[in-house]
Amino acid sequence: MAKPTARGRSVQRGRGAEPRVPAPRVKSQRGGGPRIVVLHGAVPADAPADEQDVLAEVDAVCAGLVRLGYAAQPLPLTLDLEAARRKLARHPPALVFNLVESIAGSGRLLFLAPALLEELRLPYTGVPLDGIYQTSNKPVAKRLMGLAGIPTPPVAERAADAGAGRWIVKSVWEHASIGLDDGSVVEGGRALAAALAGRRARYGGEWFAEGYIEGREFNLALLAQPDGVRVLPAAEMRFEGWAPDRPRIVGYRAKWHPEAPEYRGTVRAFADLGAEGPLLAELEALALRCWRLFRLRGYARVDFRVDEAGRPWVLEVNANPCIAPDAGFAAALAQAGIAFDQALAWIVADALQPRSGG
Repeated sequence: MAKPTARGRSVQRGRGAEPRVPAPRVKSQRGGGPRIVVLHGAVPADAPADEQDVLAEVDAVCAGLVRLGYAAQPLPLTLDLEAARRKLARHPPALVFNLVESIAGSGRLLFLAPALLEELRLPYTGVPLDGIYQTSNKPVAKRLMGLAGIPTPPVAERAADAGAGRWIVKSVWEHASIGLDDGSVVEGGRALAAALAGRRARYGGEWFAEGYIEGREFNLALLAQPDGVRVLPAAEMRFEGWAPDRPRIVGYRAKWHPEAPEYRGTVRAFADLGAEGPLLAELEALALRCWRLFRLRGYARVDFRVDEAGRPWVLEVNANPCIAPDAGFAAALAQAGIAFDQALAWIVADALQPRSGG
């Protein structure tokens, strides 16, 4: 069974958007400047849409780098790390643009990409090794946020550890909403135990429960610029046409099934600073705290729920989120008036800065 891609894409399309057609395998593109290797997880030809999606991202990044004057060379990464090591060591690039979201379909192996690049002492874009590991393991990330005083829903890795109230069952490592549907939100006790066991039996891997926050959902993208990190405009995911008793969650069908009502009913809208200035300021401050806590670099996204009392809770910190043209990060760039190529240029410049001291 194919496994999902990693790192929390939240690729929400607006109403009426066309479904993504899997991109062709991209080829090297030549520019007049230094060579940048665009590293990504190898994608089988028969992979589902959530895995194929990374190829559109690779294609967009390669094309943007060429427009900036670089030579862009895609390199798929498999579990044969020695083969990748030989290729990179034989002709070291000026930079590696790290778009690896999974290896052999597993988000658990995500950290192997930055580990390999650091071993080769090659500069690479985005979040360093420690931040990749800490944010990819959701319970670990939540414990670290809790210790830092960042509000995040409680975690239970066993049903016996969960208190009263509703819980949502999630994968520990995978971030493409694999296994996430209405049945993921349950009460504690036997229902939670059954949901955890059911997900483990059906999908394999590790699963945990997170306290379910009823309320609004936001995500904030962050981008490193020459004068420091910038928080891009906050996007709210609105649930239109949802039944009153239905959980407001962005599940697998909402992300990857264009024909599904859930896909059409999850609509991105950018928040009104004039109407919600205090809330947005609080979300921005929390996103920056997450950036500093995990020592993020390049670009990232922080996902929130805001409960019915107006209190924000950090759900996930997504290192190196999807930057394909139809993804949420690109939408935030457009809302901020930042051209895609300019964002790539800043990400590249940030990657070439010394990494010592975070």
